[in-house]
Amino acid sequence: MRLAMIGLGRMGGNMAERLLRSGHEVVVYDPNPEARQRLAERGGEPAETLDAVVTALQAPRLVWVMVPAGQPTEDTLNRLFSLLSPGDIVIDGGNSNFRDSMRRAEAAKSHQIEFIDAGTSGGIWGLEFGYCLMVGGSPEAVRVAEPIFRALAPEDGFLHVGPAGAGHFVKMVHNGIEYGLLQAYGEGFEILQASQFPLDLGKIAELWRHGSVVRSWLLDLLADAYKKNPTLEHIRGYVDDSGEGRWTVFESIQENVPAPVITLSLLARLASRQEESYSAKVIAALRNEFGGHQIHTDS
Repeated sequence: MRLAMIGLGRMGGNMAERLLRSGHEVVVYDPNPEARQRLAERGGEPAETLDAVVTALQAPRLVWVMVPAGQPTEDTLNRLFSLLSPGDIVIDGGNSNFRDSMRRAEAAKSHQIEFIDAGTSGGIWGLEFGYCLMVGGSPEAVRVAEPIFRALAPEDGFLHVGPAGAGHFVKMVHNGIEYGLLQAYGEGFEILQASQFPLDLGKIAELWRHGSVVRSWLLDLLADAYKKNPTLEHIRGYVDDSGEGRWTVFESIQENVPAPVITLSLLARLASRQEESYSAKVIAALRNEFGGHQIHTDS
């Protein structure tokens, strides 16, 4: 198939390359000319503007958007809706909020354009091993785009999960679960690290990969991380979040579904960003006031 990939960052660039390897024709666009050139060297057809992207494709067009969530996605999609023709298909594969995707699907419909939201997981390993795709949209549009999904995903790694918005909803919950898994590994290995025993954490991570009930791809990656940096030296314990953990917690509250593990894992990420916890200072001062407990000072 012939399609366009808008956004050639770590995910979009690798996805475009995987499609090229599968024999698809890919028009590639990114504001960064170096990114366009990199994909051109791999067989992509570079375009310098969104207008040029649309001109390079024949109707019905298929355009995959892989840009940061929020305003960059909003601006890109609005521009495409004004340029594309009835019957064209736009896929948002970024980490958009599912409510935004539902709204954007309605906006696309007003232009008689099909909108698909494709929750995409696989990270930097997706180029070689494929991307898990959670797809929302009309059956007709998904059927047209299916060869693209099949090329990007490993075997059984693509599923049409429901109407527009459902793809990003499933991806949101997927990432919420990821928060909990990462937090559990982090806490477990901190307990090991703080113990009285002279434990080799890298060897334990490797051990647990073989026959243990806690083995997983994340544990595989942790074992690799310890091989590269046995003491995790120079890695600061500051953990960002892409927003999907927050959205998952919000939806759990909206739906009256208790999700304490995911919620606490999100709060732990927020705590990781504090140089000094003011709340801990308050607690220390109060413990000193009511019980005479020792206060630890900087000097």
